[in-house]
Amino acid sequence: MDARLPLFPLGTVLLPGLVLPLEIFEERYRALVRELLTQPADEARSFGVVAIRRGRETGPALPAVHDVGCTAVLRRVQEHPDGRFSLITVGGRRFRVGAVDQHSAPYLVGEVEFLPDELGDAEAARECVVPVQRLMLAYAERLAATGTVQISLPDLPDDPIALSYVIAAAAVTDLTERQGLLATADAATRLRVERALLRREVGLLKKITTIGSSELRRVDPSPN
Repeated sequence: MDARLPLFPLGTVLLPGLVLPLEIFEERYRALVRELLTQPADEARSFGVVAIRRGRETGPALPAVHDVGCTAVLRRVQEHPDGRFSLITVGGRRFRVGAVDQHSAPYLVGEVEFLPDELGDAEAARECVVPVQRLMLAYAERLAATGTVQISLPDLPDDPIALSYVIAAAAVTDLTERQGLLATADAATRLRVERALLRREVGLLKKITTIGSSELRRVDPSPN
């Protein structure tokens, strides 16, 4: 194991580079933030975000968590008069949890191994970049056409590793699929999975918008 890392279980998956705002209400996680703030300001203050596998974010019982997570690096901390904290964090390094200590602190502490960001098959990764970029743009357009979800896409990077994480963060997937993308060993494999996922989603959205377009004519326009 590489380090001992405070763990913050959430009902979502944090990915490298993804901005994650957090409101800290529970006393055990307030204690975690206070502990982080005692660290030197010139050091990276971080904790591990792990997606909940079973249980709840809040309450007395500590939930069961997935074994691959991502560090959350503090970028901004605001303490409120009532003791709450508002945080802005950014996803950092992936890690795998080994043993979990439930006793030495009010929050979970994991013995973690940091996972390298491997490219994998370089040729396969490069060949996936343009198709995945095009599918992501088509996916965002189809989602917008449904009128339910708008995705504000950044410029899609050409670097396969960075692109694989941007797609994983931007695609509207369930927790299980996003957790699988986080845990995938390398960028080439992650991009291949994302290409298949986006093809599936674009196909489904085409059917939804095709069926929905004729039905929209029967609906009176909203006065709002």
